[in-house]
Amino acid sequence: MFGRQRPRTQATQAVTMNSAHTPRRLWSDGFGTLATRSIQLIAVVILAAGLVVTFRSLSLVFIPVLLALIFACAFEPLMARLRPRLRPTLSTIIVLLAIVLIVGGLGWAMVSAVRHQWDDLYEQAQAGVQQVIAWVQTLPFAPDQEQIDEWFATVTDFITSAQFGQTVGSGAVAGVGALANFVTGFVLLVVVLFFFLKDGPELWRFLTRPFEGEWYARVRRAGSKTVDTFGAYLRGTAAVAAVDAIGIGIGLLVLGVPLAFPLTILVFLLAFIPIVGATVAGILAALVALVANGPVVALIVIAIVVVVNQLEGNFLQPLLMGRALKLHSLVVLIALTVGTVLGGILGAVLAAPFAAVVWGIVQVWDGPETPARWARDNKKPAVRT
Repeated sequence: MFGRQRPRTQATQAVTMNSAHTPRRLWSDGFGTLATRSIQLIAVVILAAGLVVTFRSLSLVFIPVLLALIFACAFEPLMARLRPRLRPTLSTIIVLLAIVLIVGGLGWAMVSAVRHQWDDLYEQAQAGVQQVIAWVQTLPFAPDQEQIDEWFATVTDFITSAQFGQTVGSGAVAGVGALANFVTGFVLLVVVLFFFLKDGPELWRFLTRPFEGEWYARVRRAGSKTVDTFGAYLRGTAAVAAVDAIGIGIGLLVLGVPLAFPLTILVFLLAFIPIVGATVAGILAALVALVANGPVVALIVIAIVVVVNQLEGNFLQPLLMGRALKLHSLVVLIALTVGTVLGGILGAVLAAPFAAVVWGIVQVWDGPETPARWARDNKKPAVRT
């Protein structure tokens, strides 16, 4: 009687049959998780590619709006002081005229200075390159003259090719189209900037209406971080570029380097491209000094550029920009490369502030001082309140 097995109840049999016939969930194991993440990654890549294609197709609209946003962020502190004292339209007109006069005057002065002496600047730089090549040929590991002639022949063949000639031949038509696009973009920039300066807070409140609760607070933090970062970037970069140009320009004048004024203007312009711009400006100034004043003065120019860049990186940028653009140099270089590929020179200029804005939003994603979960340093002890 004790060895007799108890009969299974009907419910127990039903559970056993269901367990035996339950299909295995294909997406619940490790490979299914990998497949899910891969599909999500593909979707993100497709979305990013679509945004890039849309941006490049509508660049005539996006670029003026983007530049207007950056200028509006930079002058928002001034507008915040003028709004309570003057009428919104009057204060906006005053600030807009100041922006147009300052930017237009500086742009005209820079283009005029560089354009009138560009041929001399190019000849001096080319002669400097030739002297550097001649010096490199004296080194034991330098390439021989045959290899150098082959490299130059390749470049010459490309320049004299039919494809390049057709491209240059259509340059007049392209120039007319570029001028029309520039005028259209500039007019759009001024109009959009007027409304950003005048009705910026109202426009932002309108855009945040669909959000509620936690997402509303998150969007508000992201907007405040964007305004602060773009404003700090433009104001700080302009101040740093001015200091760099003045410091290097004084050094070039004292050393008697020719074309000091256009070189100073180029230093100011290239300073808006982080890391790479200052290096290119220093190399160009050193090449001109090498041809006109000899190798000793060229080395002094390089020393001046290095000292000014060190002063900029270690003192001026932390003082003028704070932590708005606190990014690793590798991140900045990758952002510059991507921006240059997608948007040319303008993309290189805007790459660093955009990367800083993205990182700044990540830093306030879950709170004013709380980054997103994946970006938190879990090794740090929790702050007790």
